[in-house]
Amino acid sequence: MKIYEKSPAPSAQRVSLFLKEKGIDVERIDVDIRGGENLKPEFKALSPNGRIPVLVLEDGTSICESMAICRYFEASHPDEKHLFGNTPTEQAQVEMWNRICEFQGLYTAFQAFRNLTGIYKDRETCIEAWGVESKNRIKQFLPQLDERLASTTYVAGERFSVADITAYITCQFIKNLEIDASTYSHIERWLDLVSARPAFQ
Repeated sequence: MKIYEKSPAPSAQRVSLFLKEKGIDVERIDVDIRGGENLKPEFKALSPNGRIPVLVLEDGTSICESMAICRYFEASHPDEKHLFGNTPTEQAQVEMWNRICEFQGLYTAFQAFRNLTGIYKDRETCIEAWGVESKNRIKQFLPQLDERLASTTYVAGERFSVADITAYITCQFIKNLEIDASTYSHIERWLDLVSARPAFQ
């Protein structure tokens, strides 16, 4: 079993933090995404979308998309942490808040960064105006996250979950956009709490 990744990439970090929380160690293979290694036919044979991370199982089955990889390990290594929730209500809340943090936070931050910096302009059309708009949407999302954390210990409720991992990675990544999420008091409290977890050290 191997994970093909670029370890500093946010999507790879989501999987890494998830595995650390569950105490699972998997062999890692570095992929040069800046150099376009992920665009080569041999990599696309593993990853349909040509992106990292990709989990390749012993039988040759490949799984891309960070949340799909996390769900595989949650199902194959069940434990008392229930990072995708335990009861039906918890599971729905975790799914809901993880998607909110993905679509309004992390993915929007990706769009802002890629379009403003032009980091992959050799393989995609970069539109500065969309980068600016995406950055503004991140700024609009943070008060919503702060308001949520004013009434709950963690993003999806009183139990740490994969939604916290997604939100944490978002808060770290947007520093590249010169946005500091810790200026919001409830987010700051939550960041301190999450950062103290052994898996985040």
